[in-house]
Amino acid sequence: MRARIMKGFLEEVHEKSMKFTMDDLAKRLGISKRTLYEHFSSKTDILDAIIDSTLNEFDEKTEMIIQDPELSLLEKIKKVITVIPKYNDFYNWQILDLMRKSHPTQWERVNAALNEWDDLRKLIEQGIREGLIVEQNVSLLMKLIIDATNSTMDRQFFYENSITVTEALDSIVDILLFGFITKNPK
Repeated sequence: MRARIMKGFLEEVHEKSMKFTMDDLAKRLGISKRTLYEHFSSKTDILDAIIDSTLNEFDEKTEMIIQDPELSLLEKIKKVITVIPKYNDFYNWQILDLMRKSHPTQWERVNAALNEWDDLRKLIEQGIREGLIVEQNVSLLMKLIIDATNSTMDRQFFYENSITVTEALDSIVDILLFGFITKNPK
């Protein structure tokens, strides 16, 4: 039931922004407000659960990638950059801007997570030490990667150009890791 409520919450956010009530959510789900309140005490409580779920899922997927002995270091870097959580639709600039205004504490948590990729930094530093990645300013590399991947939250651009988030992330990683110039430029 909690997952169903969180999904309904996201549907309400997409349709009405953050300007809906728990009553609206209960009606959407076809449940009583009492049932809704048995699982969550407020919209903020649901929002926290969604954030916790996505951040935990992101961390778990990242850890599985890092611990996978079958993957090369470059494969690990690529896969870590392209991890997508279940509630991916939640992470777009429009919703995050609404969250920043109406739920600043939750927005701070999400914003910090979007801009701190310590596991990826360690993989890149390892790649530099092993000679797989050209010696570069790691902070600058991290900023480029983070800004490029966070650009996928501009959903309007991707919808207008018929690009899925997965396709966008794969292309971004390929460009960042391998460039966009052919091997034999003329």
